[in-house]
Amino acid sequence: MNIGIIVSRNLKRIRSERGISLAKLAELSGVSKGMLSQIENNGTSPTINTIWKICIGLNIPYTTLLEGPKPTNKIIKKNEITQQQSPDGHYRIYGYYSDSPHHNFELFQIELDEGTSYTSVGHAKTNQNLDSEEYVMVLAGQLTLTVGDKQLVLNQDDATRFDPTNQHIYQNSGSGLLKAIIINFYPI
Repeated sequence: MNIGIIVSRNLKRIRSERGISLAKLAELSGVSKGMLSQIENNGTSPTINTIWKICIGLNIPYTTLLEGPKPTNKIIKKNEITQQQSPDGHYRIYGYYSDSPHHNFELFQIELDEGTSYTSVGHAKTNQNLDSEEYVMVLAGQLTLTVGDKQLVLNQDDATRFDPTNQHIYQNSGSGLLKAIIINFYPI
């Protein structure tokens, strides 16, 4: 299913359930009322960072806006997952598991083309949840991760964790395609 349709349906449903107007959500998220209206009416497919801003404004996990029906006891194949990508197409993200009442994490695989970078807005499950953690493990390639004034260089099979509430930058500093696993963990 088209990601724009999924986000549109989920955003309308959540706003309706909570009784939040487009103007109020614009205020909470920093995304314009016009853009929110376009997203809800499937006039545009939102960027990854726009989805993060909306989720922060709604105080929900990132994957809540991307969820379709939840299969159980099923193998999840990458080619069946809706891919999201940065506006330039060099950063791609695949959501395997979303946060739910049964577990408090999200699991993604990312791909970043050689010689490119992607800047992620700061994010957490809630505006008040400053204890969120992001875990990254490199599957292939070399990742230079910039968090604040620190740069970490991770090679294949290296991993790290960090506080994702502030902006962070993923850079493919090696040759070839960078592949990594990301887990966003939200303490209860």
